[in-house]
Amino acid sequence: MGHRFRLGIVLVVALLALVGGGVAAATTRYVIPGDTVFPEGITAQATTGEFYVGSTTSGTIYRGKIGSPTVEAFLPGGADGRTDVRGLKIDGRGRLFLAGGPTGQIFVYDSASKQLLAKFATGLTPSFVNDVTIAPNGDAYFTDSNSPAIYRVAADVAAPNAFSRWIDLAGSPIVYGPGFNLNGIAASGDGKYLVTVQSNTGKLFRIDIATKAVTEITLGGETLLAGDGMLLDGQTLRVMRNAAKTLVTIRLAADFASGTIASNDTEPDFDFPTTFAQVGSRLLVVNSQLNKRTANQPPTLPFVILELPVPGVAPSPSPSASPSPAPSARPAPSAQPISPPAPPPTGSGGALPGLPSTGAGGAAGVSAYPALAGGFLTLCLGLMLIARRRQRA
Repeated sequence: MGHRFRLGIVLVVALLALVGGGVAAATTRYVIPGDTVFPEGITAQATTGEFYVGSTTSGTIYRGKIGSPTVEAFLPGGADGRTDVRGLKIDGRGRLFLAGGPTGQIFVYDSASKQLLAKFATGLTPSFVNDVTIAPNGDAYFTDSNSPAIYRVAADVAAPNAFSRWIDLAGSPIVYGPGFNLNGIAASGDGKYLVTVQSNTGKLFRIDIATKAVTEITLGGETLLAGDGMLLDGQTLRVMRNAAKTLVTIRLAADFASGTIASNDTEPDFDFPTTFAQVGSRLLVVNSQLNKRTANQPPTLPFVILELPVPGVAPSPSPSASPSPAPSARPAPSAQPISPPAPPPTGSGGALPGLPSTGAGGAAGVSAYPALAGGFLTLCLGLMLIARRRQRA
């Protein structure tokens, strides 16, 4: 009996560790101060663990750090004419490239000194500079959701003609229509291609950087309707479908001309997630709530960034942030509270017709681990009791 009892204790301890591990790996929240932030874009610096997120209502840039519960204003809204920020990326030199959404502007800042390095205007009407990617050679490419163009900012942002309307998409396979068109964009690691998603059609495209040739990426009949932010790692592409609350993982062919959807993942805590950044085996997901802004509905406070494991990747140990207030709690008011302006007629990345209000049946993520482990624990305890009763008998 002693041997069986000791074995039972070992099993209980192991299962308790599993429960604890599930909780530790579960979603961490980073609270963004302010009641009207409506964030959209995010970028992270893997070497420092710092991340940056922008406000669509004020243009404020916030900075946080993995493992720290505090997210603070980094660049004040309104400075340099920056009143709206959508996609953003930081390069290896610590330069922040910002997409100005409906303002039709692009900004480049030095994250160390906070100095404005460059500012550009698309010159098109209408214009909605939505997302940005940085190619291996340092050039930055920006999508425009309202006008058929992609812009490039050269790696030397201070050079003459550093900004260009790099490609006119009129007459290309990318056909613009009502609503939000090109949105998320990513560059391949070899610097040959750009990959971009068209939100209102769900189509995915490959653009050859050298020739500017545009090719639709076939997905076996699948689409990425409401596709928003994306990350490309080798041949693995991840795309967030905002209104569907679903993170889609796609395995792309070697030539990036076709792909297969590997998984659709969702989380109960997703609240119109627009995009994400990756640090190691963790994702930082922006809960934008832009659908509520578009519908002139009050947001659920506070605005948060969710940290959770990359789907299909075993989480590595990482420092956890201190517990954040519950979603119903209200954070301290922002130093510069700003009432949200009326959304543009085309919306601010809002829901598209015909999309479900929940995810597409994807995995629920690590939140299922505690319940699963609890079931195993109950089973083991029952077996121990039965063994003890039989021994006594």
